[in-house]
Amino acid sequence: MPLPEFNEEGDLPEGVYRATLSQVVARFGLGSVQREAVTARLRRIHELALSTGALQSLIVFGSYVSDKPDPNDVDVVLVMRDDFHPSTCPPEALSLFDHSRASVEFGASIFWIRPGMLLGRPLDEFITHWQVKRNRGRRGIVEVEA
Repeated sequence: MPLPEFNEEGDLPEGVYRATLSQVVARFGLGSVQREAVTARLRRIHELALSTGALQSLIVFGSYVSDKPDPNDVDVVLVMRDDFHPSTCPPEALSLFDHSRASVEFGASIFWIRPGMLLGRPLDEFITHWQVKRNRGRRGIVEVEA
């Protein structure tokens, strides 16, 4: 399913859209030097998360998946398998799992979760929550399956 057009606010319409990383890059990765730089960060984050062997999916939200010409960063949630623990990941990927370090090292706002951490709450419900904007409105987000 192709990613939909932006709404009048410049966001994807409300919903969780599944796409490959290639589809995300083709849709959001070009247009300005800044957007291309942020895309390179997203590619690196995805590569490092995959190197753990435990990535289930990567949720992309915020200005990167909007019509904003120059997003400052990329916002992601890494959904890791329940058997994942940061101490077992490759050293170069470790900073993905420390929000402050990730912000400095990747210029990204990275959150992570294991479904078991949700204490019975459905993963889909958790993912859907990331559609809420600061103004309490809702926007579409993209789930990149590993």
